[in-house]
Amino acid sequence: MTPESFILLVEDNPKDEALTLRALKKGNIANKVIVAHDGAEALDYLLASGADGSQNHLPQLVLLDLKLPKMDGHEVLKHIRGDQRTQLLPVVILTTSVEDGDRLKGYRLGANSYVRKPVDFVKFAEAVTQLGLYWLVLNEKPPVPA
Repeated sequence: MTPESFILLVEDNPKDEALTLRALKKGNIANKVIVAHDGAEALDYLLASGADGSQNHLPQLVLLDLKLPKMDGHEVLKHIRGDQRTQLLPVVILTTSVEDGDRLKGYRLGANSYVRKPVDFVKFAEAVTQLGLYWLVLNEKPPVPA
């Protein structure tokens, strides 16, 4: 497995985390999933440097909830887009929010997509499978800047 072939799931709700992982598995998305349980943990994973200056490999996709403890999803997205290393990283907001303001703010901050979590598991699994297939198989990442 190449280092970039994993998903970062940023989700604080254990039930939604389990449903998302189950949906990915059901959709035959075999990529490894790393879970961050709040906004600060997500940014620590994506942006922090180790004592030796090393950084974690970046995921191929970030699935980002909006309603998170410590730092909400919009703030996480703002930091992701503000860092040269992560500014082009595909970020899909995956949330229960139906607020137009949340959707507008997400796109203004640079979200690649905004998907509402369906209440029904079958529909949720279908949505997550389609997300995975598109972002992990069909989408071509931007080239690494020279």
